[in-house]
Amino acid sequence: MSRIAKFEEMGFTPANCPVRDVMDQVSGKWASLLLLELMDGPLRFGVIRRRVPDISQRMLTQTLRDLQRDGYVERTVFPTKPPSVQYKMTPLGHSLYARLEGVMTWAATHHRDIRAAREKFDASELAA
Repeated sequence: MSRIAKFEEMGFTPANCPVRDVMDQVSGKWASLLLLELMDGPLRFGVIRRRVPDISQRMLTQTLRDLQRDGYVERTVFPTKPPSVQYKMTPLGHSLYARLEGVMTWAATHHRDIRAAREKFDASELAA
């Protein structure tokens, strides 16, 4: 029996696939980087922005909201003037990160090989 058939037996279809749903949210350009930054403890918005300088403020805000919506990140507003906002990973976020960490390590280890394969492919496509 195929894995898709097993998922269908559990009541999942391509339209409500839990793997696709989760991966769509965490596989974006910024989500894994933000989780990586929050892994060691809470950070204020400005600190996150400085640590990931090539993200726009709008994209940072949206990605943190998406992570918060899915329950991976918790947002706390402190009643200071001006108000300060802190983000931290939830237990669900830590459990997700534990799984993503292997992928991140694998990517770092094999990135050079992947880039070389892309260059080889692109060169062969140009020659064809």
